[in-house]
Amino acid sequence: MLPGPWIDSHCHLDAPEFDGDREAVVARARAAGVDLLVLPAVRARDFEAVRTLARRHGTAYALGLHPLYLGEAGEGDLDALAAALHRHRDDPRLVAVGEIGLDHFVPADDPRFDRARQERFYLAQLRLAREHGLPVILHVRRSADALLAGLHRIEVAGGIAHAFNGSEQQARRFGAKGFRLGFGGAMTFERANQIRGLAASLPEELPVLETDAPDIPPWWLYAKAHERAAGAPQGRNEPAELPRIAATLAELRGWTLAETAQRTSANVHAALPRLARAVPITAGRR
Repeated sequence: MLPGPWIDSHCHLDAPEFDGDREAVVARARAAGVDLLVLPAVRARDFEAVRTLARRHGTAYALGLHPLYLGEAGEGDLDALAAALHRHRDDPRLVAVGEIGLDHFVPADDPRFDRARQERFYLAQLRLAREHGLPVILHVRRSADALLAGLHRIEVAGGIAHAFNGSEQQARRFGAKGFRLGFGGAMTFERANQIRGLAASLPEELPVLETDAPDIPPWWLYAKAHERAAGAPQGRNEPAELPRIAATLAELRGWTLAETAQRTSANVHAALPRLARAVPITAGRR
């Protein structure tokens, strides 16, 4: 329906929401022209599952420890990440360290999301990324300044600030450090003025497209609170929705869909240089 090829720069294909129809999800992505997916891990126990999915479907993956899953992470998980990055250092599908970062949306006094612990794991993972010469995929939720402070201390090879929702100044600071900014389903809501304004006005080399599937559904999949209260399920996002999400970016920028596909794909490749060595899913399983 829409021109491509497209790259979904952030998709959790390993999520349990896809357990019943994962093969069909990939088939729909392929039919929609989404040629490459980047699959970031969130826990050490998921590392091999994410890598296996990337190999099975001819796409790419990242390895990291997500800040919202640190409550179940042990100190040995950093060692497990270091070992996995070393073991798979020659795997062309390994394109980044991620999903890592800081989440300051959750209450500061919630012991499950201790901010000091988040910071320690974040800095440790930046050091691993620097050691292995890999970019990073960042979780950014009300934490842009703190993330930038970490990047000032520990320089890495750029990457992607996923689901970006900061200020224009913060966006440009990430850009100056070699990062691209992820835009997805949230951008499709007409009231998302800040996100839409950034998507429309930032330099064209900064935006990349993502779904964060199965999360952050676009407006046409989103179930409102009263609908959920009446028993309607929250809509499940998936990578096949990316071209329709991309149409919003095209409209905001005044680009054609073909231009949107070309520019955002080029931006993903600039952020994740090893992606060029991954095999598109349209080539079949490898």
